[in-house]
Amino acid sequence: MAKKVKRRLADDILLSLNEALKYARGQKADVIVHRVVPSRTDAREARHKLGLSQREFAAIIGTGVGTVRKWELGTRRPSGAARTLIEIIKAEPKAVRRALGKNKSAA
Repeated sequence: MAKKVKRRLADDILLSLNEALKYARGQKADVIVHRVVPSRTDAREARHKLGLSQREFAAIIGTGVGTVRKWELGTRRPSGAARTLIEIIKAEPKAVRRALGKNKSAA
């Protein structure tokens, strides 16, 4: 039974890959195309409220500078936790500055 299931799965995968190749070549293919456009974030606004460079902001958020660039360009969307932190920074930048100042002195 397991071999039959694996064979069917392999056949499905092969069929899917062939359809993807047809589509990529511009040939008629029975595919569904999903276009995902990330929604705009206010990472740049939050970063400016703290007066930080992208590199400094990335360090505070806990991500790479490339990720921050992509957020600001709109090609990627922050995760739930990062979005929450960005909203907190936008709403209470002074509180975040105070909290960051305490963390720096403790380090």
